[in-house]
Amino acid sequence: MEYLKEFIDYGLIGFLILMSIVSLAIGIERYLVYRRVRLQDFTDHRELEIYLTSRLHLIATVASNAPYIGLLGTVMGIMATFYTMGLSDSLDPKKIMAGLALALKATAVGLLVAIPAVTMYNLLLRRVKVLLLQWESKNDKSLDHDGKRI
Repeated sequence: MEYLKEFIDYGLIGFLILMSIVSLAIGIERYLVYRRVRLQDFTDHRELEIYLTSRLHLIATVASNAPYIGLLGTVMGIMATFYTMGLSDSLDPKKIMAGLALALKATAVGLLVAIPAVTMYNLLLRRVKVLLLQWESKNDKSLDHDGKRI
C-alpha cells in the first residue's frame, strides 16, 4: 500500500497543483484581455460575449472538481492507513494518527485550489457582465437575456 501513498502525494496532489497553475494562468490571461478589450470593435452582442467568456469554463471546472479530487486522495489515504493497521501485529496510535493526518492533506490541497479558483471565476464573470453592459449602453440597444432586441 506504499504505492498508494506515493500516488496521493505525487499523483493527486501534483494534479491539483497543475490544475491550480492552469486556472491561475487562464485567470491572468482573461484579466489582461478584459483590460485591453475594445468594445467598439464588436458589432454583435453574442460575438462579444463569446469572446469575453472564452476559457472561463475551465476555471469553473477546476473550482468545482478540486475538492472532490482532494477528497478522493483523503479516502485513498485512509484506506491505506486501515490496510496498514490490518497487517500490523500491534496498533500504534502514533502511526495511525500520522497516517490519517497525511491522508487529510489531500483535502486541504483540494480546498486550497478550489477557493481561489471560485473567487477568480466570480471576479472575472463580474467583469464580463460589466463589459457587456457597457457595450449595450454604448450601442443603445435593449437586449433580452438571449441577446435579441426587445
